[in-house]
Amino acid sequence: MQYINTLREGQRISEIYLCKGKVDAKTKAGKSYYSLTLQDKTGTVSGKIWDLSSGIDHFEAMDYVKIDGDVTRYQNALQLNIRRLRKAAPGEYLPEDYLPRSPFDQDVMFAELMHYVGTVKNQYLHQLLQEFFVNDSQLAAAFRSHSAAKRVHHSFVGGLLQHTLGVVKICDFFAKQYSMLNRDLLITAAMLHDIGKLQELADFPANDYTDAGQMLGHIVIGVEMVGEKARAIEGFPAKTLVELKHCILAHHGEFEFGSPKKPAIAEALALYYADNADAKLEILTEIFGDQNVGDGWLGFNQLLESNIRRTGK
Repeated sequence: MQYINTLREGQRISEIYLCKGKVDAKTKAGKSYYSLTLQDKTGTVSGKIWDLSSGIDHFEAMDYVKIDGDVTRYQNALQLNIRRLRKAAPGEYLPEDYLPRSPFDQDVMFAELMHYVGTVKNQYLHQLLQEFFVNDSQLAAAFRSHSAAKRVHHSFVGGLLQHTLGVVKICDFFAKQYSMLNRDLLITAAMLHDIGKLQELADFPANDYTDAGQMLGHIVIGVEMVGEKARAIEGFPAKTLVELKHCILAHHGEFEFGSPKKPAIAEALALYYADNADAKLEILTEIFGDQNVGDGWLGFNQLLESNIRRTGK
């Protein structure tokens, strides 16, 4: 199989990819064409079908498609100019070849996360984490494999687990560095800050926003999930629950970033910085992990609000 991360300009390829997105568009001259997003487990690439008159069978987004085309470069990114396309038949492909995955072992990451659960000494917060990750086996299984985003960062199988563990580790460092922080509250908030993404995003291969995700978002959904689990724990302190919910509500830090509240307690502020750091550094990790990215300036990145390049060697 010719994986996307091995494509090189000038190649002629005949391969099966997952059509993650399909847009009907028109050129400036008014001619119709298709703009596609094609995916395998190594990444995505844009595809264009300029001639729709012959050699292009009917297909839709989320179909597996056999394409014949040429690898070109447009605005410093690889692109496929597709000459022929048909839907792939069952048995011609293995679905696992088309799902991007975390580079880290899920079992190892989940075991490490469970280690941190064991370090939470507050009986109510500890029990709450047990309810999510131990007693609710269906939720725990979904959490292990779910994505953390539609595209921006950690948008792969195991992405939510990898991101959550990364945030927990940073928060653990913060708690050791700044003694004023309530470590139990901070670690619990770190583990649950993105739990709402289980309902915000559909499972793979779609990995797209659900109706609840579009209308509520993962922050509100997460607060509701935490409240529901906490209500089932007899004697759960109301003040602790409010503080935990606030950390989740404020973990995007600013209103313009979708945060319903700005951080008002130290643990919420620490969680915001930890979440932001892990997300932004993962963005760079994924950009620089692309073999087609050179050592020069890569242009302005909207998410990082800066022109970026790889560190010189």
